[in-house]
Amino acid sequence: MNIRQQQEQHEHQYLSCYASFSDKSKGRDRQETPCDMRTIYQRDRDRIIHCKAFRRLKHKTQVFLAPTGDHYRTRLTHTLEVSQIARSISRALRLNEDLTEAIALAHDLGHTPFGHAGERTLSEVCPLGFTHSMQSIRVVEVLEKDGKGLNLTWEVRDGIKNHRTSGNPSTLEGKIVRLSDKIAYINHDIDDAIRAKIFSEKDIPKKFTDILGNSTKTRLNTLINDIVTNSLEKNDIVMSDEVGKAMKELREFMFGSLYMNYTAKIEEKKAYKLIKELYVYYMDNIEQLPPNYKKLMDEKKEMPERVVCDYIAGMSDQYCVAKFEEIFVPNSWKT
Repeated sequence: MNIRQQQEQHEHQYLSCYASFSDKSKGRDRQETPCDMRTIYQRDRDRIIHCKAFRRLKHKTQVFLAPTGDHYRTRLTHTLEVSQIARSISRALRLNEDLTEAIALAHDLGHTPFGHAGERTLSEVCPLGFTHSMQSIRVVEVLEKDGKGLNLTWEVRDGIKNHRTSGNPSTLEGKIVRLSDKIAYINHDIDDAIRAKIFSEKDIPKKFTDILGNSTKTRLNTLINDIVTNSLEKNDIVMSDEVGKAMKELREFMFGSLYMNYTAKIEEKKAYKLIKELYVYYMDNIEQLPPNYKKLMDEKKEMPERVVCDYIAGMSDQYCVAKFEEIFVPNSWKT
């Protein structure tokens, strides 16, 4: 018996009966020889961490566009916070922590530059539509490894696809990531908004802080403990009515106070203009796309609109600005 098989056996001995067991996975689209050391979900996690799309998250906006401070969240630090929260819940419930971690680390791989402003822009200009959750699936199935994809398991891809509010993951591990995503961004966005002096802790309505707590630490503890307490020995991931309602309404407060705040979003019009112009340019000049993207159209017969979205969505904030300047900003004359 090799190390992987020992770990699979341990899962059956230790994990909850509601966990997703590694040796019971629905598998991959392309069959592979199992690893002697790692379970199937551990292997997925490692592929995600080592892929190029994961590294690019460090230069993608979370909420604040191009912040000058070192302590504002990026899409990468958001992803790591989601992973930490989700793993804590999964471990406490004796679910599959490796599957949980893989879903969490990959859930935003398809996010655009400039956060949701970039996502809304591509959704508007592309007739095929655009959502970051479905783009994350394209990243792991189509775009990574020169068009071969990462060949992740069905369970990981299901969790990625269904991490949005409207999603319905098929595994409890996916349900944990779906909730952990909201818990993470609500709380770290509050922290960033306070740092940016958009509002202060005392501006958060007392009806929320009385239930959830009046600091990031206490709110995280309240939300995580509530999920664990109410989900123990259940084939579901649930919150109490009181805490769930408070989190939902706090999220609505954040939309009014931060996500739609004029000061916080003042630069988004520029991001919209930039991404729209790049989309129109590449649709008119398909030959200017990098070879690996043109290959998608030539060999896989992908639609140009989708491939242009693939290229733009994969850009970091910095690279997006650099390409705009390269194409649209005249260079100084040099003799």
